[in-house]
Amino acid sequence: MRTLLVLRHAKSSWSDSALDDHLRPLNDRGERDAPRVGALLRQQRLTPDLIISSDAERAQMTAEASAKAAGYAGEIRLDHRLYLATPDDILAVLRSADENAGIVMVVGHNPGLESLAGQLTGEPAHLPTAALAQIVLPIDRWRDLDESTVGRLGGVWRPKDSLS
Repeated sequence: MRTLLVLRHAKSSWSDSALDDHLRPLNDRGERDAPRVGALLRQQRLTPDLIISSDAERAQMTAEASAKAAGYAGEIRLDHRLYLATPDDILAVLRSADENAGIVMVVGHNPGLESLAGQLTGEPAHLPTAALAQIVLPIDRWRDLDESTVGRLGGVWRPKDSLS
């Protein structure tokens, strides 16, 4: 069994309309919510063994703040393929995850993350900014993960209702 944590980046800033989408940072709310996700991970004993993030600024900032609060000591792997990725793109990235990692967290964007969570669990997973979904997967190796894998939704946490 493997555990996949799907984290949508926290709320980003639109204060500079000339800034490229890829470079948008977190806004104040995002900077508050991202570490709250990490604290939740620590509390739920779900600190990842590996974090893979989109290389977009808002995703990187979310990954770094949540990792620090969770007590994650590893490197955050950045992957451009996760920027506005489809479920197939995300699966391809996850198949290259270290086989020693029992819990992998992927940090990225919608609609790909919501679609992936729904595809893997058969359940809709509404993921607003800074929302986290836990998916328990019936696989022994990440390279075996594909579009036909059917996992179980272990939980969904959203900032407005569950990250207090």
